[in-house]
Amino acid sequence: MSTESSPGPQTGVAQDLQQGPRIAVSALVTNLREYGLVLALIAIMVFFQFTTSGTLFKPVNLSNLVQQNSFIIVMALGMLLVIVSGHIDLSVGSVAGFIGALAAMMMVIWPLGPLSNPLVVSIICLIVGGAIGAAQGYWIAYHRIPSFIVTLAGMLIFRGICQALLGGGSSVGPLPVGFKALSSGFIPDLIGPLTLIPPTVNAAGKTIVGSGLTLHMTTLVIGLVAVLAYAYFGLKARRTRERHGYEAEPFSLFVVKTLVISALALFLVYQFATYRGLPIVLMVMGVLIALFVFVTKRMTIGRRIYAMGGNAKAAQLSGINTERLTLMVFINMGVLSALGGLIIAARLGQAVPAAGLGSELDVIAAVFIGGASAMGGVGQVIGAVVGGFIMGVMNNGMSIMGVNVDWQQVVKGLVLLGAVVFDVYNKNKA
Repeated sequence: MSTESSPGPQTGVAQDLQQGPRIAVSALVTNLREYGLVLALIAIMVFFQFTTSGTLFKPVNLSNLVQQNSFIIVMALGMLLVIVSGHIDLSVGSVAGFIGALAAMMMVIWPLGPLSNPLVVSIICLIVGGAIGAAQGYWIAYHRIPSFIVTLAGMLIFRGICQALLGGGSSVGPLPVGFKALSSGFIPDLIGPLTLIPPTVNAAGKTIVGSGLTLHMTTLVIGLVAVLAYAYFGLKARRTRERHGYEAEPFSLFVVKTLVISALALFLVYQFATYRGLPIVLMVMGVLIALFVFVTKRMTIGRRIYAMGGNAKAAQLSGINTERLTLMVFINMGVLSALGGLIIAARLGQAVPAAGLGSELDVIAAVFIGGASAMGGVGQVIGAVVGGFIMGVMNNGMSIMGVNVDWQQVVKGLVLLGAVVFDVYNKNKA
């Protein structure tokens, strides 16, 4: 008599292919917040691409979009940790403006000799920003004064100091070319350009601007490496979850998500390569984003910040030094606010009293649009970055369309409210 063994349980790719689209749809609904952000960004970009008659995706405009909104995303990375830890920082815009003014005074007005070097000034300003964050974090962490009150005071104090440094309403500049490269510069093409279509020459023997097609090869190589790394580490993380018995998204959904994001990234990289390459500030952002993803997902301090934001009392009872952790979170926010101030000054080429004015609202909005909870303990780095780009694309698109600034504020307010309502709906449904 022959016996027939029953097939064992299937896992991984085989199980995903067998159970079909049903699991994929279920996983899509379960992760609606994460996927919805990316889909919303793509939808907004496509919408403004049509309403601006194709201007949004032009290489020059994409470069301007990154350079104009980079400081928002840089500060949003720090604000994410502040909000996840259960606090808020209203002073980031004023601190950024003050640091920009301090940098301009050190490089242009004050006779500091070697200390006026842009690199030295930048390092000093980052240290000053960290000291400001430490001063505010001290009162919040060790004296239990609400962060709203402390940072509101900081917003008023440093806006006043910024204006006092600049002599009321005057501006200080121009700033050195090397310093301005932080925001307006592009990476050099170390590999060398690749000319696909030679430029057209007019009757006078001069090259017609915009003719031909030359690619910035260093940009293309960096983009390809980044996309391959994203796919590799995504697949590695998925297999790690399966190996440890955790639920992972269906393989088909993982493939679709990876292909969509990779295709969008490669398209944007190609657009940059047809212009002047990747902006330097975009590379700075990329390094910071990778660092913060690693800290929040792989390091103990990142897990402790989420634990503290979720339940501070339980975190204390488990041995976490919440006071020191809160202080470190605000020091980090101070350093990133200083970096944001340097980027603003480099972008403008001078320091102005209104620099960073109101930017704290855009920073906070980016984090909440990215899925962070006002109650703390919830939020992702990628969500904050996508939220920042959503704000930037809306600002850029509406400006190209000629929408009045007043109505731009209305639209951004409605988007922020909609994101929070969507977040509350998801939590109640869960």
